[in-house]
Amino acid sequence: MAVALLAAACTSGGGRSAPPAINLTGKIKLVSYDDCAEMLTSLRTATARNANAWGFGMPMVSLEAADTARSAVGATGTGAVSTYSTTNVHEAGVDEPDLVKTDGERVIVVTQGVLRVVDTATRKVTGELRLVPKEQSWIPADLLLSGDRALVLMTQGGETLGMDTVARMRPMSGPKYVLVDLSGQPTEVASMRMTGSHVDARMVGSTVRLVVRSSPDIPFPEPKPNQTDAERLAISREAIASAPIQAWLPKFEIQTGDAKTPGTVKCENVSHPAEFSGTSMLSVHTVDLNGTFGAVEPISVAADGDTVYGTKDSLYVTSNPTFWFMPMMPAPEPLPDVAVTPRQDPEMPTLIPDPVEPGGSGGPVAPEVQPSHPDAEKIAPPSSGTVEPKSAPSAVPSAAPTPVPPVDPSPQPSAGSTPVETIAPTPMPSAGLTPIETIEPAPTPPPQRTEVHRFDITAPTAPRYVSSGSVPGRLLNQYSLSEHAGHLRIATTLDPQTANAKSESAVYVLKSDTLAQVGSITGLGKDEQIYSVRFIGDLGYVVTFRQIDPLYALDLRNPAAPKVTGELKITGYSAYLHPAGPGRLIGVGQEATTEGRQTGTQVSLFDVADPAAPKSLSRFFQEKGGSEAEWDPHAFLYWPEDNLAMMPLMSWGSNWAEGSSALVLRVTDSDITKLGMITHPKIAQQAEFAPANPGIRRCLIIGNTIWTISDLGLKVSDSTTLTDQTWLPFT
Repeated sequence: MAVALLAAACTSGGGRSAPPAINLTGKIKLVSYDDCAEMLTSLRTATARNANAWGFGMPMVSLEAADTARSAVGATGTGAVSTYSTTNVHEAGVDEPDLVKTDGERVIVVTQGVLRVVDTATRKVTGELRLVPKEQSWIPADLLLSGDRALVLMTQGGETLGMDTVARMRPMSGPKYVLVDLSGQPTEVASMRMTGSHVDARMVGSTVRLVVRSSPDIPFPEPKPNQTDAERLAISREAIASAPIQAWLPKFEIQTGDAKTPGTVKCENVSHPAEFSGTSMLSVHTVDLNGTFGAVEPISVAADGDTVYGTKDSLYVTSNPTFWFMPMMPAPEPLPDVAVTPRQDPEMPTLIPDPVEPGGSGGPVAPEVQPSHPDAEKIAPPSSGTVEPKSAPSAVPSAAPTPVPPVDPSPQPSAGSTPVETIAPTPMPSAGLTPIETIEPAPTPPPQRTEVHRFDITAPTAPRYVSSGSVPGRLLNQYSLSEHAGHLRIATTLDPQTANAKSESAVYVLKSDTLAQVGSITGLGKDEQIYSVRFIGDLGYVVTFRQIDPLYALDLRNPAAPKVTGELKITGYSAYLHPAGPGRLIGVGQEATTEGRQTGTQVSLFDVADPAAPKSLSRFFQEKGGSEAEWDPHAFLYWPEDNLAMMPLMSWGSNWAEGSSALVLRVTDSDITKLGMITHPKIAQQAEFAPANPGIRRCLIIGNTIWTISDLGLKVSDSTTLTDQTWLPFT
């Protein structure tokens, strides 16, 4: 019950609200509100359209639905050639948060609520800073580092869960960001708390962009016995009609020493799509690690967001409306023409929701583009049949999930993807609720499309909004996006829209300045879904899977006419793809039977020198194994200087308390071989609510040594022989 409550609470305001129907068949244009009064009227109208008998989501008595609404959540680099390795990131020069950073002289790691500085010469902890009370050490955190400044990102703010009753719960506070000075003993310079939930962050130079999503803070009255759904819906709309503008504007608080300074995003800094006013806010905060918080005003967009992709000049935030669609206790027939009289603010105009059909405008969802290879079929516009609601993602980050033997021959994709499994929550009857058999069917979800918003971040000031667009389908993760030579490439999977339809995937090419579509490849992986994507220059690679792994090689040199040049089918799949020099690609994933049942960790070396004929050169297989690198590429390290690749590895049959190993592989131009394993000592832990994770999480290269990190300590090993040199426990 506690876990289910936590999962629901971390969505910042309870269950996710269903967005209004959106016509996404064309471009999306963002505009600014004229003033706060116009913004308030617009947001009240849009929010009322989303309200149901329970406010925005389900009644909290339905804990089972919250528990099943989880999803795994889960990056690459260029394998920097230097004396030490850096975080495995997507784009060179754009850093991403991770639990450990190094500059070669220091290793800075944040685990169990404590930031530690380790001197690489003496291999001793030279500084510690506890960030949260010990009883809250389970709170996950990541780091960004610039010189002697570190930014610690605690995605759940370090606050405990408060609850009035099961039916009315206060969500956890939003994320907390702590700026730390590392020039001496680690010292907190300042911190910033925010309403909402952390989406992601990117750093270029010393400038960090923090992306946060927030929902309106509107207190809905507790339902009374014998109230009908229509009565509750009317009350919910009255609460929305009386809510002030402050209920929507994202809030933050900056603390320096004992001084606390509250802040709110200004109305003039909020934009919204011209044809749609959302109820959520997507905010971007700019922080220079050499300065402090609040020097640059944040900006917001009335939209949702779930995936962040960044280059040195651009920040992209994407969202799939279906991802956020979670209709709960369905209400009776909507009241499109009923004016709601505000209980407060008598000068506010009468609230009359615009009549918008739940399923959208009925326009085409996918363009009629001819497939580029014989096996493919054209993507047809979905019928008007009802699509089952998707399960909502959990906002609770998981720490190194333990791999378990699969039982479904059609496994789910890796972290960052929209859940494929459709879950229709069973309404939980309560006193006075209309009998289930008389309730109208749940509303049809919005079209399955991905919205894309682009911001210019070339200046260290506030991001400048550039353009927005949309494409059919859903993203897997940030690797589904790539900006190159003035174009944005996006790979998506379109799930079945009717009972007899099949999933398929596509790659769309958009102009990066306008986000207008110029080309596409459709019909990839019929009845399959994308498991990994990698764009490298003018080439692209897409892995789809259900039973057999097709690796598609793509030629993207002509943006208006991209095409499939080759295809390789092997058993299993790659959940992550990493460039390994000219014409070579490393794949990390799972081996599988011809029926699609996973059997263990598989690391593949592909020859992609000839795009028309990709080949499998070598494969390493570890039976009943799994790696965190499959869903979090930060856990993967490729070190071409010594032809090494390494990642955490855990056996399905092992006891989680015994921890995991670090798998070290030798990767040549034609072969992958196992160099050995690195393990950490077993440490007895006291029984706690959330014990430390004993598994190895990350690997670093510093000089001729390999550093492996877990929540319990750090080990230094020889990079040639893997001989143990130092064990440094975290006490």
